[in-house]
Amino acid sequence: MFKRLIIAIVLLGLIVGGIVWFKFFRDEMIAQFLGGMVPPPVPVTAETVEGVTWEPGIDAIGTSLSARGVDLAIESGGLVREILFAANDAITEGQNLVQIDDDSEKAALAAAQAGLGVAQTEAKRASTLSERGVGAANTVEAAAAQVESARAQVAQVQTALDAKRLTAPFAGVIGIPQIEVGQYVSPGQIYATLQDLGQMRVDFAVPEQQIAALALGGAVSVASEVGGFKAEGRIIAIEPRVDPNSRMVSVRAEVENPSGQLYPGQFLRVRISLPAEAGVIAVPQTAVSSSLYGDSVYVIRAGETADELTVEQVFVKIGRREGGRIEIVSGLAAGDQIVTSGQNRLSSGAKVKIDTSVALGAPAGE
Repeated sequence: MFKRLIIAIVLLGLIVGGIVWFKFFRDEMIAQFLGGMVPPPVPVTAETVEGVTWEPGIDAIGTSLSARGVDLAIESGGLVREILFAANDAITEGQNLVQIDDDSEKAALAAAQAGLGVAQTEAKRASTLSERGVGAANTVEAAAAQVESARAQVAQVQTALDAKRLTAPFAGVIGIPQIEVGQYVSPGQIYATLQDLGQMRVDFAVPEQQIAALALGGAVSVASEVGGFKAEGRIIAIEPRVDPNSRMVSVRAEVENPSGQLYPGQFLRVRISLPAEAGVIAVPQTAVSSSLYGDSVYVIRAGETADELTVEQVFVKIGRREGGRIEIVSGLAAGDQIVTSGQNRLSSGAKVKIDTSVALGAPAGE
């Protein structure tokens, strides 16, 4: 019995020892196999860094408004007799637009003119009598005063009569009528909008840090996201104060609108052009990787053999952004070859191959 137990223990030890030896042998073989494997180079796209001419600018969001645009209002209340325009009509300066009932004003004008005639006749009679020596001088003066009073009365009634006929203060395009024939209107009531679309203004705001770059007469370009409208203009006004809440300064520019595509109130993208700068190091934005440690770029270096390429992660200081490129203030020099896409599979020292057949990792639509 004791002999059988010893044999069983020996056999169990041999089995366990064999299992342990096989495990270590397998792990060593796997390590040797993996150690002999060389990962293939990672395909990336690349670009050689060069100094470029940088065209900086200030981008802003603006709102369009007409150089001349008003809401037309009723000057004198009454019943609307005629509306002499239709929506979107091209209006000339001084054109009649609305006629308010003016019967009472016409009657008052006739009475005032009659009174003026009587006063003038009395003044003439007083003057004749004075010349003959049978009239007093103060009578002539009183008659002359009556004439002036009657003439002022005529002018006052004429003004009231003119207020019943509403005319265009300037040429432009008129909007939708806000009143109807037969409607009773009150002074100050808006009856239409009139906009001169030939010359447009754009109001926008820029941060206080960029005030020094603003100048009256400076060139601006505007673009609308509707209809593809684009136009060039110039700065005509800069607000002489900074908004203490937003820390922005208001700017107004003027642009031409000969086609009439731009309407007041539209959303516009505004760009203020600044002097061009030569020799600026700028790379595609896709080349820069950002992390908690900073911004970095992978620079392609020569490997151990002539046809081998590796990458080095270089931390850089970035500056301005323009379009799809970003300025590199420090960290790169002209002539460096950098990775522009495919960085998500790279680490410093990794082997790469340049593949120009496809822009790996490029944003959709590019």
